[in-house]
Amino acid sequence: MNAVSDPMRIGLVVYGDLDTRSGGYVYDSELVDHLRQMGDEVELFSLPEVGYGRSLTHNAGRSLRRRLRAADFDVLLQDELCHPSLVWTNRRLNLDVPVVALVHHLRSVERRRAWQNDFYRGLEQQYLRSVDGYVFNSETTRETVAALTDPDPGVVAYPAGDRFGRTLTPDEIRDRARERPLRIVALGNVTPRKGLHTLIEGLERVRDDWQLSVVGDDETNPAYTRFLRQRIETLGVAGSVTLTGRLPDDELADVLARSHLLAMPSTYEGFGIAYLEGMAFGLPAVATTSGGAAELVSDRVNGLLVDPDDASALTDAVAPLCRNRGRLVAMSLAALERYHDHPTWAETTGVVREFLRTLSPNDRGRRTDSRDFEG
Repeated sequence: MNAVSDPMRIGLVVYGDLDTRSGGYVYDSELVDHLRQMGDEVELFSLPEVGYGRSLTHNAGRSLRRRLRAADFDVLLQDELCHPSLVWTNRRLNLDVPVVALVHHLRSVERRRAWQNDFYRGLEQQYLRSVDGYVFNSETTRETVAALTDPDPGVVAYPAGDRFGRTLTPDEIRDRARERPLRIVALGNVTPRKGLHTLIEGLERVRDDWQLSVVGDDETNPAYTRFLRQRIETLGVAGSVTLTGRLPDDELADVLARSHLLAMPSTYEGFGIAYLEGMAFGLPAVATTSGGAAELVSDRVNGLLVDPDDASALTDAVAPLCRNRGRLVAMSLAALERYHDHPTWAETTGVVREFLRTLSPNDRGRRTDSRDFEG
């Protein structure tokens, strides 16, 4: 098979709108763009976002099964986030083409009550065992899947950070480091998992001047957004914190270029595209030890790793950078170097496409071990 004479026909199941600019959707969108640029046909199957419990009822309906059976494709991709809608649907499909899960991170590894995660783990295990292959966004994600089922055939294809098409030079980074106060950006949807309340509590204890811009959808979880705004007022830091909501990519790139530090102390990230996107602008990343961030962030080299929900650790991480701009420059340049060493979106999506070709019924003869594609 080659990209011109033998394009693939691919289906992709997602929730909602692919234009949503959170990490998993960015990954899916970049992959779709690449596949289409290579001449492949991609048909999207968008499912309504109705909450976890109601999504389980999708399995009882026939509409999705009929649509998928009627479609003509070589490979069916499914974003694993859709597992509640597909966990039993897949077993009734009886497709003669491979079904591949795009796994960003498992719901059952997030922090919540043990009995809840036991419930989610059981459903995710059933779903993962209903597919024929896997695309993982990190080794960490692959390991979490391996704890539930055989992760092969599968491929690790790391997200990239070059979607803005721009970066900074070392001289621009050095010049920026002289500016005060310390400008911090948090990038991601305003949800409890992102740890923004812990970040703000940690920053409130920093005695030097700082500014925080929270860039991301603040309507995903309205109750949490209200709580966060109240917490900002209670702590007396309203003059230092701005919730911008979602921004267009060009405006977001400007915010990243002006900032000194990216802080996203999530309770869990399968990888964390935002860390890498910040590194494109020489931003050291403040991340947590939970999840896949440590595959990208080297503690005290190109960023800082703290335990989740530890406001004091965040204070200790950020405060020295307010005063020691030499250290800030060193970490910023290391972050920029790490970005340049990382695969681009073209390289990452190319790895995924090659893996899908090995699974396609038209190309079964080329199937090789998944690790042949891992960098």
